[in-house]
Amino acid sequence: MFQPFLFASVAAIGNSIFVYAQRSATYSENPFLFVCASVLVCLAMLTLASLVYKTPGDGNYLFENWITIAISGIGLFITFLGFFLLYNKFGASQFSLYAVISILTTSFGVGILIFREPFNIYQFFGIVLAVLSIVVFAFGKAKAI
Repeated sequence: MFQPFLFASVAAIGNSIFVYAQRSATYSENPFLFVCASVLVCLAMLTLASLVYKTPGDGNYLFENWITIAISGIGLFITFLGFFLLYNKFGASQFSLYAVISILTTSFGVGILIFREPFNIYQFFGIVLAVLSIVVFAFGKAKAI
């Protein structure tokens, strides 16, 4: 139980750093400029890490998985575009809306429906509560206006 929490926390911290930087940057009419430059920094860091961690068969792995790698790249592009639009137009506080929708699309849609991962009554109620949180969040935003 500790490792999933640790790894999810690392990803959450990285995402927080990304959101902080994106919200701190000055506005640009070009929705791709900031994220493109950020991805180049990330690419340099990932390339260095891949070279340090080099294992036999890396080239073969890339060859065998190029289609899913391309699909993943498309997913990252869509994610980054959505982040740019969400954070620059509505603010970082809207992340909770993204997070809850991600619970539905990723945990339920990909994990449960596509990959048939185990699902129990507690997870069911967790998803119900996630849907309710979207409703409460939207209600709270409407009242704040």
